[in-house]
Amino acid sequence: MTVRPIGIALIPAYQPSQLLLELLKEVRAAGMTALVIDDGSGSKSHSIFLAAKEYATVLTHERNLGKGRAIKTGLSYLKERFCGQKYVVVTMDADGQHRVDDAKRVWEAAARNPKALILGRRRFEGEVPARSRFGNAATRFVYQLATGVPVTDTQTGLRAFHGNLLPRMLSIPGERYEYEMNVLLICAKEGIAMEEISIATVYLNHNDSSHFNTLRDSFRVYREILKFTASSILGFLLDFLLYNLLLAATVGLGSRISIPLSNVLARFCSAGANYAVNRRLVFHSSCRMGKSLLQYVLLAAVILCGNTLVLSLFTAAFGVDPVWAKVVTEFVFFLLGRAVQKRLIFRRHEGQKETGSS
Repeated sequence: MTVRPIGIALIPAYQPSQLLLELLKEVRAAGMTALVIDDGSGSKSHSIFLAAKEYATVLTHERNLGKGRAIKTGLSYLKERFCGQKYVVVTMDADGQHRVDDAKRVWEAAARNPKALILGRRRFEGEVPARSRFGNAATRFVYQLATGVPVTDTQTGLRAFHGNLLPRMLSIPGERYEYEMNVLLICAKEGIAMEEISIATVYLNHNDSSHFNTLRDSFRVYREILKFTASSILGFLLDFLLYNLLLAATVGLGSRISIPLSNVLARFCSAGANYAVNRRLVFHSSCRMGKSLLQYVLLAAVILCGNTLVLSLFTAAFGVDPVWAKVVTEFVFFLLGRAVQKRLIFRRHEGQKETGSS
């Protein structure tokens, strides 16, 4: 008979209301162990955390360090406290936005699939605050653009993973809300499966209890996505700059020769740098260089032929401006090339040693 792993509700809290106590009562009734992190809430929340100790272990930050740091404080505690035991970590928000029934479902899903990150997927229907609806849609689009991985709810705080993933989750960078985005980015990069479980969408008082600062914290989240795609952006900028310089230098040859020639030469110059950066920094691949280089050259040749053909078609057949034609074709073939590199050339093999956290 298989023993179900212990379910541990990890709850970072900053100046919570009485709803935290109601949540902890339900967590206990559901058979889960609760761990609360007081993230520097101050004296006005002292009575709530004092009462919380009846239902949970409470760890305290002397000052506010951010949600990411609070989660990692909890993970460090669990690593020591539950060493040698089988358990599932379920992260929950302290403001009553997550139902315990849903927490149990993600717990059970993580127990069934110990190699995956389980995400509680909210349904953005009905009376959902406009900023939440728009923010999630925008982040979902940018995340998929950056990683090629579709995740419906990138901002969900209800997540679960087996204890065997704890060391990896603990090493992921990020101190505040950007930590949760980094988790998704690292999972996408390293091929860690992500499974979404449909959960209730609960917004109390139009989400007024949220401490998410729209400008400051959104900047932190999008900054991480930008860092994740930096190699591709730099590669595009190098290729684009060389393309335009060569286009100007060969304008006397006529567009039928100048455009494809400039495109081929620019891509040839930028491809080497892009290969090196992708192999070591983006995909952290330890595969043999000779084999991956050959595969990369073949991929680059196929993409270059297709890219040049489409570029010539846009400019010659449809009269599109050469600069805008370059932008469109690069975008399309960037998505294609990244998917092939991730899944075939620089794929992580089972048991491959991790070489970095970002």
